[in-house]
Amino acid sequence: MPHIASHRWVHPASLSPRELRHWLQHPGSLTARLIARYPNFHVRLLSQHWAMPNRDELAALGLVRREMAMVREVLLMSGDTPLVFAHSVMPRHALVHGYHSLRRQGLKPLGATLFANPQIRRSRLAFRSINRRHALYQSSHKAIGRLPAILWARRSRFELGSARILITEVFLPALREPIS
Repeated sequence: MPHIASHRWVHPASLSPRELRHWLQHPGSLTARLIARYPNFHVRLLSQHWAMPNRDELAALGLVRREMAMVREVLLMSGDTPLVFAHSVMPRHALVHGYHSLRRQGLKPLGATLFANPQIRRSRLAFRSINRRHALYQSSHKAIGRLPAILWARRSRFELGSARILITEVFLPALREPIS
């Protein structure tokens, strides 16, 4: 089975900023945690289309080069404030064998669907900092505008039988600020 902590993705988040560690290392549903903390939580769907995954995503999912996947990008929001940019890669095999309902996820949080199914297993979390050269930083910037030079992200693979999807969450500046 491919390992998700490759190509600069590592397991310890000890190098991340202290104020983000409790978000990065949380093993449960990030969606549930955001809903509990932010009463105006909602999902803004940015895109969902067939695309070529990034090279390190291909490796993490055990896909071959040029294999297309459904790529979903959303902002997890509190009112008008973006909290997390989420990027999900769902190979065709996964959408046919186990995750078929994800094609019509719409504005429903993906985490709510995944954590509701006790048969789905989650890999260990992997972490990394990203800068403006990284594709996910660029997508985050396109979605919300000005960003600090470095963002932190985590990713994990969700498995249902032989079906695997990869979810990456980029933590945006608002999560570093105290709630007023």
